[in-house]
Amino acid sequence: MDEKRNAILTVAIICAMLLVFTAADLFNGDRIYSETENRVLASRPEFSQESVKSGEFGAAYEEYITDQFVGRDKWIGIKTASDILMQKKDINGVYLGQDGYLIEQHLPSAYESVQVTKRTALLEKLVHDWNAKVMLVPTADNVLTDKLPANAAYYDQEALLAYVEEQIGESHYIDVFSVLKEHSQEEIYYRTDHHWTSLGAYYGYSVWAQALGVRPYDYSVSRMRTASEDFLGTLHSRLNLPMKGDEITYFPETIKRPVTVTYDFEETMDTYYQESYLETKNKYGFFLDDNHAFTEIHTSYRNGKTLFVIKDSYANSLIPLLTPHYQTIYVVDLRYLNGSLYEFMQTYEPEGGMDVLVVYNCIHFLEDFQYYE
Repeated sequence: MDEKRNAILTVAIICAMLLVFTAADLFNGDRIYSETENRVLASRPEFSQESVKSGEFGAAYEEYITDQFVGRDKWIGIKTASDILMQKKDINGVYLGQDGYLIEQHLPSAYESVQVTKRTALLEKLVHDWNAKVMLVPTADNVLTDKLPANAAYYDQEALLAYVEEQIGESHYIDVFSVLKEHSQEEIYYRTDHHWTSLGAYYGYSVWAQALGVRPYDYSVSRMRTASEDFLGTLHSRLNLPMKGDEITYFPETIKRPVTVTYDFEETMDTYYQESYLETKNKYGFFLDDNHAFTEIHTSYRNGKTLFVIKDSYANSLIPLLTPHYQTIYVVDLRYLNGSLYEFMQTYEPEGGMDVLVVYNCIHFLEDFQYYE
């Protein structure tokens, strides 16, 4: 009888909890956007007989319930805490590294050789058609290897970079891996986010200047300014535990001379840095107003030179450092660009030609690099 009574009590408690959470969900309404996770949440799917038969409705509704579950952010933190108590070394695709580092997990099994060949072939064509330079930036798991948990697996980006260099040619390849490895004990990646820091971007800039044979601008690392001290990035959002925030810094030399920055042919600013983002979860948007399909930059350096950048978000903290070398900089993010990349480039190419720079982190290159000629 006791076992039966306990079973009934357990079922009753579970039912009561489901009723409470369901009622809470109804009263709270659906959320459109998660500030913590920095993404749009799933909305309630439309019901139809066809979607039910195909299984699409069930899958979409499960995603909807998961995203709209009341107290979702707190539950993520509770689950993370329990996983830590169970001594898990990775949680939700994030390694718990030494010195407070959260390092995004990229397993070797996730990236097939055909994927590498396809992306590299696209890159090789672009490089040779436009005489482009390429900067593929390794992610933290390949550089901060001493901070990874014991026996943590990671996709070998050094081998990827060696293959890319071989295919596109040494004269087009900018070796960022070596300089980041050399400075791996410095704060070149955020602890709570997947991006490199302004210091990491600075070291990328230094090898870019060397590859182009130009004299680098005399930026002072010791005089970098702090824009925020409480940045909790995308990796923190997956765990949602109390942590000390990262600092977002920038080089004050980049704001000494006038500049105009126009985003998507609409909004024009007089700075690379948007302080309004520092009041949000997405503080990395401070650099170049987050991500846009097209950005047009006019500097006060009247040297007649033009740069065309094809990039992911890693370039956002690098581009301000390139200012002293160009009068005009055009920036394209292929994730948001519709239509022909080549036609777009031809539209903005001056008679004297232009430099072309491709900047991606290695993982985004494998996952996202795609264009239409």
